[in-house]
Amino acid sequence: MALVAAAALALLFLLAVAPSSSRGALQVGFYNGKCNGTDVESAVKSIVASRFSSDRTIVPVLLRLHFHDCFVKGCDASILLDGTGTEKTAAPNLSVRGYDIIDQAKSALESKCPGVVSCADIIAIATRDAVVLGGGSQYSYSVQTGRRDGNVSLASEALKNLPGDSFSASQAIAAFKAKGLSASDTVLLLGAHTVGVTHCSFVRSRLYNYNGSGKADPAMDPALVLKLKSTCPQNSTANNFILLDQGTALTVDNSYYKQILANKGILKVDQNIAVDGLTNSTVKSLASGSSFPTLFAGAMVRMGAVQVLTGNQGQIRKSCRVVNK
Repeated sequence: MALVAAAALALLFLLAVAPSSSRGALQVGFYNGKCNGTDVESAVKSIVASRFSSDRTIVPVLLRLHFHDCFVKGCDASILLDGTGTEKTAAPNLSVRGYDIIDQAKSALESKCPGVVSCADIIAIATRDAVVLGGGSQYSYSVQTGRRDGNVSLASEALKNLPGDSFSASQAIAAFKAKGLSASDTVLLLGAHTVGVTHCSFVRSRLYNYNGSGKADPAMDPALVLKLKSTCPQNSTANNFILLDQGTALTVDNSYYKQILANKGILKVDQNIAVDGLTNSTVKSLASGSSFPTLFAGAMVRMGAVQVLTGNQGQIRKSCRVVNK
């Protein structure tokens, strides 16, 4: 068993440091010398840090925004576009937040160097900064930039591409594979649930009527079931929020993996990756070791390179909410 875990860990390390052919023209320091003396990343960091000082929830907020953008037509800031039938209007995105933080950073940079910094890059930079604030300097990683913004945003694409909260491990792996990400990336990126939240409406069936049984999901820790029932009464219309990591709330660390191994996965997909043979050894390695910061950083870089627009593709939006005329 120890050899299996060690092998899985070694594979994860290689995946974290190996270059990806999908990154195209992205590069670290793309904006150096391009913003009239303004350090683009420092400008974004200042805005994120200011918000974090009064609202720690921006960590899961920005992680979710970045993920929901990249999984629909790639990391092109299409989720930021306003309008009827855009990605924002799709059911999975109705609770997505953080648009105002990106707007604030975009406005600050437009005042310094108009038409230079893409909204897609601002999302990637801001998310990295939030991760570091939520987990410490060990979670820092270099963000590759050079993305351009997409011109198309469709709710139908969001519905088709975003993974479901009840996915099996194999379904989750398939969804991530469709974006050029590996099974290990799937487990690592789901680790963002270490700071995630959900609502009662997504878990009531597991608490009261799992698979039509009229009982709780037997895979969930009984003590956790009782705790969640107090938060989510069966016949209540209140849609209270629930922390996806019941260990270290709103802190970026490997607690999520420890929790799901203890049958404390809140969403079915979380519990599924803990027990499935396709992902169990990876979960165990991440739960027991100190490799999560490095490996998570690598997975975030790879996700940030999914189907990016570079060069003359797309545009640099003047406002993140509308396509340039």
